[in-house]
Amino acid sequence: MASEMADAIRQLIDEKGISEDLIVKTVEDALLAAYKKKYGTNENAVVRFQDNYEGVDVYAKKTIVEEVDDPVLEISLEEANEMAEGAEIGDILEIPVDPHEFDLQSVMLAKQTTRQSLREISRDTLYAEYKSKVGEIIIGYFQREKNGNIFVDLGKVEGIFPKKYQSPRETYHMGDRIKAMIVEVEKGRSGPQIILSRTHTEFVRKILELEVPEIYDKTVEVFKIVREPGYRTKIAVYSHREDIDPVGACVGLKGIRIQAIIRELEGEKVDILKYEVDSKRFIRNALSPAEVRDIYVLDEAKHLALAVVPESQLSVAIGKQGLNVRLANRLCDWNIDVKTEEQFLQMDRSGDYKKALSELFGEGGEEEGNRIAELPGIDPAWAAALETAGIVSIEQFLDTPAEQLSAIEGLGADAISTIQAIISENVEVVEEEEAEAEAPVATEEEGSEGEEVYECPDCGARVTPEMTHCPACGVELSFEYEDDQGA
Repeated sequence: MASEMADAIRQLIDEKGISEDLIVKTVEDALLAAYKKKYGTNENAVVRFQDNYEGVDVYAKKTIVEEVDDPVLEISLEEANEMAEGAEIGDILEIPVDPHEFDLQSVMLAKQTTRQSLREISRDTLYAEYKSKVGEIIIGYFQREKNGNIFVDLGKVEGIFPKKYQSPRETYHMGDRIKAMIVEVEKGRSGPQIILSRTHTEFVRKILELEVPEIYDKTVEVFKIVREPGYRTKIAVYSHREDIDPVGACVGLKGIRIQAIIRELEGEKVDILKYEVDSKRFIRNALSPAEVRDIYVLDEAKHLALAVVPESQLSVAIGKQGLNVRLANRLCDWNIDVKTEEQFLQMDRSGDYKKALSELFGEGGEEEGNRIAELPGIDPAWAAALETAGIVSIEQFLDTPAEQLSAIEGLGADAISTIQAIISENVEVVEEEEAEAEAPVATEEEGSEGEEVYECPDCGARVTPEMTHCPACGVELSFEYEDDQGA
């Protein structure tokens, strides 16, 4: 029948995952510590385990001498002959030591040393095991919750599911099954701390590998994943094989694969699109599900692009609170401006103004002045609200319809008017500089024969009769002419 020691060793191996060699070494060190406590040294002590760990024996190695000076390390020839016939001076005998002979203090030290060592070994073993699993999916069960952080039962250890790594559309209750990714493993006093997440983009990648065999075997590869957890995820995929449709492989027959991914993300919208080397085609794909008419590259070096969409597709392309175009920007690493066809034509009609603005803030100019946030007199709260809506530059602000500006949260009518006035003042400087370089233009009041120039009734910017909208504030213009006879 197996001894209690054998049962304890097997239990440590099975439940704690501690290797057999480490357990044996720990027990051996504890007995040697007890031996040293009693005899002052353990240099001559030997520990041997019996077969199947049925027991353990301790021996003291002693040298045979004529006269004993140190009874711990030496034994007389007479005593040696009683234990082993034919013993001679200089031989070494291994004499059994009864562990029961150890005093209470030595035994307590041995037990304490063993427990402490086994605890440390167990912690280190678990830490090494889960450290190697960082980036992998693991399944656990809701155990308890504190301050929004969820503690997950992972079997051998307890995982921590921080609130910041939980999707805003997901809720959990006691006993719920939780599938998450191990993002970090830290050493703690009571054992390793396993940090879990369901918001990292790598979590989506691992789900894809589980649901799409072509991604797992690298037939289809993921170029990039961008995500707003709980709201929308965009995934760009490609394949080196022409006979494989990467998007179709991820979507699956009748959408079965993509639906499984969406269910795992608790209904979060997922866009699977094809990665293209050509920037224009990639930007077009990235703005899905919106229908895009044309893509114009405004500045290749600065990665500035303009997407022209039908009026009905503007809200789809931009997305709620600018989410769709913002994710497309991150996916392509381009700054994408979205306009309707009508807005694009208006941009074309005010080409002289665009050119002047570009010359001031673009090539060879002070680029930082192109940002609304850096204009004098701009409230930081206004700039933050505009940036949330995807409007950072002066050009983007001027190209955005008034009704779209009014819909931006945190930006009222007074704020819009103030921003327009500030921009008008800055643009006026540009136009004056440009006017000095060109032929003089006289106003009607000056009586010159040059082109007639008027002022916008809303912002005071200079306008000409051929303009249909004010280049500064965007207000629609109408010119009335008196008959020559009545002049």
